[in-house]
Amino acid sequence: MILVINVCKEKLHYFEFVKPVEDILKREDVDFFTRHYNDIKKNDLENCGKVIICGTSLKDNGFLENIEKFSWIKEFEKPIFGICAGMQIIGLVFKGRIRNQLEIGYFYEEFKKGTAGVPSKEGNFFGLNGKVEVYHLHNNYIEFSKDFEIYSRGKIPQAVRCKIKEIYGVLFHPEVRQKEIIREFVRS
Repeated sequence: MILVINVCKEKLHYFEFVKPVEDILKREDVDFFTRHYNDIKKNDLENCGKVIICGTSLKDNGFLENIEKFSWIKEFEKPIFGICAGMQIIGLVFKGRIRNQLEIGYFYEEFKKGTAGVPSKEGNFFGLNGKVEVYHLHNNYIEFSKDFEIYSRGKIPQAVRCKIKEIYGVLFHPEVRQKEIIREFVRS
């Protein structure tokens, strides 16, 4: 069972950032339930097998003022995948530093093969390898602590894996383009 976490402050933003992830899970016939981060209970975390933390809109940074609501991530022992805002949350929980960089639209990002603990047999990040077109919609990125391996080659971390836990994040939106990344996470 997958716990999908909604970090959207505005209810309408759910349809752009959470529902597409839910649609991918439905097409894959994966059991899931969705909670807003303000409504997560201990029981929700105990009853799920994995977590996906979705993104949100450019103007919606309310989650940044509520990082303490995600303190459970440090002790959580199940796989987590953060998308955009979700990746920022993960980085902040692990003492990364937030930086400003507006990126909107389709960009080519270059991804490298990883080392131990990579989530695919080919040694790449959920199927990403080489130059790949991805969709960006963010104001911020994270300078990650040494607890994370970075799988992208540019100045801004686009894909990361925690070295000490099964935690992954992408700054771009795979629910728009690169849906296979979400499928790979669910199957891994």
